[in-house]
Amino acid sequence: MIRPRGQRPRPPAPPAPGDVLAEARDLGVRLGTRAVLTGVDLTVRAGEVLALVGPNGAGKSTLLSALAGDVPPAEGTVSVHGRPATRWSAPELALRRAVLPQSPLLSFPFTVEEVVRMGRAPHAACPATTPADDDRAVAEAMAATEVTAFAARPFSALSGGERARVALARVLAQRTPLLLLDEPTAALDLRHQELVLRLCRSRARAGDAVVVVVHDLGLAAAYAHRVALLHAGGVAARGTPAEVFTERVLSEVYDQPVEVFPHPRSRALLITPRREL
Repeated sequence: MIRPRGQRPRPPAPPAPGDVLAEARDLGVRLGTRAVLTGVDLTVRAGEVLALVGPNGAGKSTLLSALAGDVPPAEGTVSVHGRPATRWSAPELALRRAVLPQSPLLSFPFTVEEVVRMGRAPHAACPATTPADDDRAVAEAMAATEVTAFAARPFSALSGGERARVALARVLAQRTPLLLLDEPTAALDLRHQELVLRLCRSRARAGDAVVVVVHDLGLAAAYAHRVALLHAGGVAARGTPAEVFTERVLSEVYDQPVEVFPHPRSRALLITPRREL
């Protein structure tokens, strides 16, 4: 990898537990003439997994993009690592947050390893990063997501679930303190859904902040430290899963009667639609 000269951005210092790595204050986002988010307040802290949940069209993906600095606010502010997102250059921002979009698309026949190695691009200008560091980050990310066995295969030849894991490996290889993941479990089987959420918890234990959009409320309840429940472009409830996932709140937001009860062994919350028998 060619390492350019000139002004070289530096990676941030490792955050301390509880440090605010991203924050939205009175955030409003418009797409065209439509208000997608209105009056959103949200804080993302190091050492936690924050799940964004809510019905289709609630604004989850837009909020994630705004926290990444990819969608400009129409009102309010978004800060990343204590500075307005708009004041970071693109290289500086890429060293501070990594983003997994819903549908990673590639039109060229890159191999799996080449796709994962793209996550190291922001580090190319960092004087302290060596090729050995890049190799180690790529190898560890592929091992964590269980894609090492097909490292030489074309990305385009993979199944949807395999592509999703390779895209996550690229994000992990970027090694930023803030991970923003949009529906990383959507295309995955049961085993790999659990794998991805365990990886989220592992990154949080290591001191990172992870924001993840999920539709499976059971997974959010089992793995998230905090939850933000979005509805109609605002935050309807925030707190721990036990605080947010109540039958009354979920039934109102999803317009569907639900039941919430503890698992008989683990005591984790189970959430299911209420069905008339």
